[in-house]
Amino acid sequence: MTETGAGRQAGIWSAMGRSGRILFAACTLLVAACQSIVPKGTGPTPPPVTTQPGVEQGLPTDTLRNRVALLVPMTGPNAGVGQSIANATTLALLDSRTEKVRVTTYDTNLGAGAAAQKAIAEGNKLILGPLIASDVRAVSPIAQKAGVPVISFSNDSSVAGNGTYLMGYSPTQSIERVITYARGKGLTRFAALVPRGVYGERSGNALLRTVESAGGTVVSMQTFDRSAGSFAAAVQKLPQGDAYDAILIADSGRTAIQIAPLVRKRGAAGARILGTELWNTESALAGNAAVNGAWFASVSDTYYRQLATKYRARFGAAPFRLSSLGYDAVLLTVKMSQEWKPGTPFPARRLSDAGGFTGIDGAFRFGANGVAERALEVSQINPGSFTVIDAAPRGFGQ
Repeated sequence: MTETGAGRQAGIWSAMGRSGRILFAACTLLVAACQSIVPKGTGPTPPPVTTQPGVEQGLPTDTLRNRVALLVPMTGPNAGVGQSIANATTLALLDSRTEKVRVTTYDTNLGAGAAAQKAIAEGNKLILGPLIASDVRAVSPIAQKAGVPVISFSNDSSVAGNGTYLMGYSPTQSIERVITYARGKGLTRFAALVPRGVYGERSGNALLRTVESAGGTVVSMQTFDRSAGSFAAAVQKLPQGDAYDAILIADSGRTAIQIAPLVRKRGAAGARILGTELWNTESALAGNAAVNGAWFASVSDTYYRQLATKYRARFGAAPFRLSSLGYDAVLLTVKMSQEWKPGTPFPARRLSDAGGFTGIDGAFRFGANGVAERALEVSQINPGSFTVIDAAPRGFGQ
């Protein structure tokens, strides 16, 4: 268990340098009907707090701040991601300069259910995390029974609802966004290559539903296992020539790099290749000729690049891309704490605000199903770079 608060970060977390140039100030700007929770960068960051109070045993009594639990893996195979999210929550507390929120970290690798029980027993009124769907399934019933909302970092919509909210990036939303954009550019005939499994199934369903509603046609959809032989077999089942205008490769950027040349050799030289939100973190795509001109939709990186710079300066390493979820979850909590009295239940009803919020990853709002709907941008892959060709909406219309 690790405890953090705005006045205690420097002593409890290992600060490994601080040369960031972003000054984050707590703010409540309205951005296109969204409640902005991103502190605005306007200058150099002030020096860190030099006083380092000792760590108290257990969870200190605190009647002035809202107690919030962060449930992430701090040990085990996903420890790197968990630590990155935890570090980002520390930055969010420091950047917002809040005195109303205390975040305590619990290691889900030791048992997500046990971590949730401990967090609730220690008085936490809100849970941020866990990271993976199986841990969310273990935590949600415990939290629901105690009346403690869960804001998870998972993107598995099957675990949302009944007091559990998801902030993870949805492949369904990414596919809907890029297909809608492609259809708007006059592309009507679509093909797809999707991996076997839950991700592929949901991606395929999103493609079929979006193309149909947009008045297009899906001419072929093939599945594959993640092996070279399976890639080749799936591509061979696609129609040859100009039978389709665009083809979705619904998998990681690394998979796309292997599959795209096979698609081109099959004869689809003029087809537009489309990708998913997973491509946002694969810089190698920009160096692959077969995917030159491809489109994909994802959250904006504009503010994330600033966060990553500050993160590296403070912690001496690059953050995982998912770290922004932890940062935004804390800033959302800070925003809510303006009307959240310490010791009282978290005002979960305010999460359903139709205007939504804006954070490091842009505008988002929680739907009736508890899943975060995100404003996404469309990018094009060019030799050596990604270019935004359709910016993310700044907010949600009423």
